[in-house]
Amino acid sequence: MTLEDLIQAYPDVATYFTYMPQELKSRYTIRTFPPGTIIHQKDYPLDYFGIVCSGDHRVINEFENGNVFMIEKNEPIDFIGEVTILAEKEKTSVTIETLTECVVFMISRKDFEMWIAQDIHFLRLITHKIAYKLYRSSYNRGAKLFYPPNFLLLDYLLKYASLHHIEKTGEITLFKTREGIREELGMTVKTINRTITKLKEDGLIGTRKGKVTMSLEQYQRAKKEIAYYVK
Repeated sequence: MTLEDLIQAYPDVATYFTYMPQELKSRYTIRTFPPGTIIHQKDYPLDYFGIVCSGDHRVINEFENGNVFMIEKNEPIDFIGEVTILAEKEKTSVTIETLTECVVFMISRKDFEMWIAQDIHFLRLITHKIAYKLYRSSYNRGAKLFYPPNFLLLDYLLKYASLHHIEKTGEITLFKTREGIREELGMTVKTINRTITKLKEDGLIGTRKGKVTMSLEQYQRAKKEIAYYVK
């Protein structure tokens, strides 16, 4: 796939290449990563920059004790390595894993540094994305300390239900393991199981074959419950 093919396939990415230095237009690769691929690992040297043109990936922090915490899940258009490079650090601070098939435009770290030095439009797009993520993180920071597990899990389920169009389908099933929920919410599996039991007793969710379900009626009730917590 050429750069022209990439832009034709994913028109939203075109603006990032508007003022790309001509000499860099022959020094790139375009790779397709299948789901579940580690694009880069925490604490490994970073020698490239990437633009995620399609597909979802997650940013995770891995600890020496084996625990994994999901910092965020990102959709295209997104970047790989921009924070490490702009911070002038040699090694990455997080691990990036694909959730779906991802198409990534890749260029060397040295060429990326030259690119942002010459292209203020591109640099502005990069910094805008970083600022947005920091704003989102700052806005939500403290929720896991301030709110009880019931609120955090219910809020998580409401967002999932909305994303999966519960108002049209009438019901959703959360097809995620307890371990997957733990990584996203930072709770222990024991706390998650206890919270699911409590929410089920309160009639705000159901379960089917071990998976959490939520009907449209439960969804409407849960939204009122969330509103009670945030007053």
